[in-house]
Amino acid sequence: MPIIWILLATALLSAVFAAAIGRVLIPYLKKIHFGQTILEIGPRWHKNKQGTPIMGGFMFIISSVVTVIAGYVLYRTQCVQDGSDPEIRNGMLRLIACVVFSLLFSCIGFADDYIKAVKKQNLGLRPRQKMAAQFLLCAGFLAVLYALGDHSTELDLIFCKLDLHFFYYPIMILFMIYLSNAVNLTDGVDGLCGTVTAVAMLAFTMICSKEISLYAIAIAGGCLGFLVWNLHPAKCFMGDTGSMYLGGAFVAIGLTTHQHLVMVLVGLVYVLEALSVVIQVSYFKYTAKQHFKKTGEKGKGKRIFKMTPIHHHFEMSGFSEYRIVATFSLFGLIAGTLGVLTVLL
Repeated sequence: MPIIWILLATALLSAVFAAAIGRVLIPYLKKIHFGQTILEIGPRWHKNKQGTPIMGGFMFIISSVVTVIAGYVLYRTQCVQDGSDPEIRNGMLRLIACVVFSLLFSCIGFADDYIKAVKKQNLGLRPRQKMAAQFLLCAGFLAVLYALGDHSTELDLIFCKLDLHFFYYPIMILFMIYLSNAVNLTDGVDGLCGTVTAVAMLAFTMICSKEISLYAIAIAGGCLGFLVWNLHPAKCFMGDTGSMYLGGAFVAIGLTTHQHLVMVLVGLVYVLEALSVVIQVSYFKYTAKQHFKKTGEKGKGKRIFKMTPIHHHFEMSGFSEYRIVATFSLFGLIAGTLGVLTVLL
């Protein structure tokens, strides 16, 4: 069986499985009162979403893990002649590393969601706790890749390569933390993170090794199945359980390609979402400091955007949630296609 049919079968099975899980999961989450608490600082119309079940990310987490295992078994039985080939073994270990890393990242999100649901507040884990856990996991993943033979310390910028030597590893840890949290920030409008991630994972499917492509397509299918329940008006949110899983999967899959600028292109929506927050906070602090020097008043900074992450700026500018999802996904598709072309051409 050609690998393309295995990929398509994996995606379809993952989508159907994720959608089916929702029929059981959503009533259960409602029964145990695991609902979202909406922040006061958010758009006022988001108050209507108060109590919507969270942890819906379990739909695509379960479906992607189960179907990638099934897809890999089918791939090994149908496409691989020599199972003792070191490259095949290395590919399998890389796949396992990506899945395990994603699941461990999801555990951070689960702890965050659990605190929110039990204490009925939208704070969850403290930022330092999250950062410490993410730092350890990212460092561990890079160590695993090194053990599996990825010793390159070159930063691949498509048209040139820059050898960072030892500094490659701390920079990559920060890069992974930034991108994974950027995925988390994208989850702020019904259907947005799931749709953008499905597009990004389809792009990765085109450029990753066969084993990793199976994982990327399984996640893409799982996200599509989840969207049955998450498109506006959402019946369930993925929560940090889901968004942290997707963030972990994105950086893990991306780093196996060792195409760093391509990762930025494929995940350009994520990058800009997080960058909008950095710009907003930095500009507010700078202008507040200047205002304090002139008048002695505190907290009087200026803002560039109406609200961040930037999808909220568009929302407060009159964009419907459907329009935001369509616009951002189309932008992600264009950027992802450009990233794929830089690798294939």
